[in-house]
Amino acid sequence: MTFDWLRGTEAAFSSAEFAGRQARAQAAIAAAGFGALILTGPEAIYWLTGRQTAGYFAFQALVLPVEGAPVLLVRQLEMAGTRANTWLDTVVPYQDGEDPVAALVAMIHGMDLSDIAIERDGWFVSPRVMAALDMAFGGSLHDGSGLITPLRAVKSSAELDAIRHAARYAEAGIAAGIATCRVGADENAVAAAMMSAAITSGSETMAMEPLVSSGPRSGLPHMTWRRKGLGDGDCVFLEIAGSHARYHSALMRSVWIGKPPSQALSMHSCASDALAAALDVCRPGQICAAPHRAAQRVIDKAGYTAAFRKRIGYSMGVAFAPDWGEGGILSLFEGVEREIEPGMVFHLPATLRDYGNFTVGASETVIISPDGPCEVLSSIRQDLHIC
Repeated sequence: MTFDWLRGTEAAFSSAEFAGRQARAQAAIAAAGFGALILTGPEAIYWLTGRQTAGYFAFQALVLPVEGAPVLLVRQLEMAGTRANTWLDTVVPYQDGEDPVAALVAMIHGMDLSDIAIERDGWFVSPRVMAALDMAFGGSLHDGSGLITPLRAVKSSAELDAIRHAARYAEAGIAAGIATCRVGADENAVAAAMMSAAITSGSETMAMEPLVSSGPRSGLPHMTWRRKGLGDGDCVFLEIAGSHARYHSALMRSVWIGKPPSQALSMHSCASDALAAALDVCRPGQICAAPHRAAQRVIDKAGYTAAFRKRIGYSMGVAFAPDWGEGGILSLFEGVEREIEPGMVFHLPATLRDYGNFTVGASETVIISPDGPCEVLSSIRQDLHIC
């Protein structure tokens, strides 16, 4: 079955929005001297077509020629959902038990293409599958890595609207998490409150679970809830991203139960000043390294260099598990010379860690405005929340 009657009924954006993205991608492919590009990453495929499913663990590939319409290969079970989520004219299925690489090769041979490139930096195709594709094409596949991802850095008005929705969901989650922090509660109750509030307020599936850790565990990066009870003197680290049409906005806050020690207050004050310094230079005309340098100067001056040692931020947008950010596209970090442009979106987590003891700080997701300060997408106060 082709399921043509479902075409676009579940699409996240208009056909014109996707057509514009495809045209920009085709121009980039042509400028690189290729006749077509094979894409396998779920983010790139979604950005170009709207294709989304919990079943993206199964092999999928989009072939985008410089002229003509894209063609998508998916598992047969995914045909109906793919028709509903996209405006594509041609979707080709392969059956369970069929070699998807062979199906892709046969599909491409029927398209009369030349000078074909493939994303080699995609994280969702194994070396074995890539080797099989290279062998099938006699080693003629060009490296098309990095052609599409830069196009995703500047968001359209429709994308920005989705991110603003996602920010509201994240804010609801953080507010609920803060309200649940108290002696006698545990990390699971805090995580449940965060997820419930975010989802109730509108969030769709998130590309990564919320981060909830307390006490000494809060001083370990990227920890998640593990049933630990909250006690007097515990720091609680909270971070969550809301999701709207697969576009994400993240938010982080820190909580102290009882009276925080002077070191925690000092570190949190430094983190807040570093975040403010970074946000002040998140504007067009600056390079992506500038916010990081501004934050790093504040942290170094206060003597907390060893408690930071990371980038100050990264791009946000389309995300599939395992990461809610677009850090592979664009970082706010030393050495990144790309100029900040209106319509870019960044998450800036300003955190300082006493490793194995606590983490304090706050974050904001921001939209780069055409003029003046960036648009900060949350209103929850950034100071250390004391319960």
